[in-house]
Amino acid sequence: MKLVGWQTLYRKLNTSWKNKEHKIYPYLARYLKITARNQAWGIDITYIPMQKGFMYLCANINLHTLFVINWSISNTMTAQWCRSAVEEDIAQHGKPQIINSDWGSQFTSHEYTSLFFKEDGTPDPEMKISMDGKGRCIDIILLNGFEKA
Repeated sequence: MKLVGWQTLYRKLNTSWKNKEHKIYPYLARYLKITARNQAWGIDITYIPMQKGFMYLCANINLHTLFVINWSISNTMTAQWCRSAVEEDIAQHGKPQIINSDWGSQFTSHEYTSLFFKEDGTPDPEMKISMDGKGRCIDIILLNGFEKA
């Protein structure tokens, strides 16, 4: 198969498409020791293969307890869907100090990031946006002692 360049075709999906026009925010959780319940949340999207197509799962996790705060399923990946999930979480659990995501276009869009700003355009001092690069979730696991779990 290698000799003739054949490869297996199967369904696979990349849910983290970066939009180069969107602002990328700094990664605030790099060396952060998470010691409190609402100190940091992590949000991400994955996909669920179906018989015909995909469904998308957005989950928000409390990075102190590793408790899934909320999850949502949709047949489209939109910034509004992600924002609505976070707004629901805030209404139920209060504001986190930091929400960490990847650079996916849903999380870098103005529709989502405007959640972290007041109506006058100034940053919300109670809640900061953090964005990590690929594979950075490992940083939080190692800092919080879960590497042996």
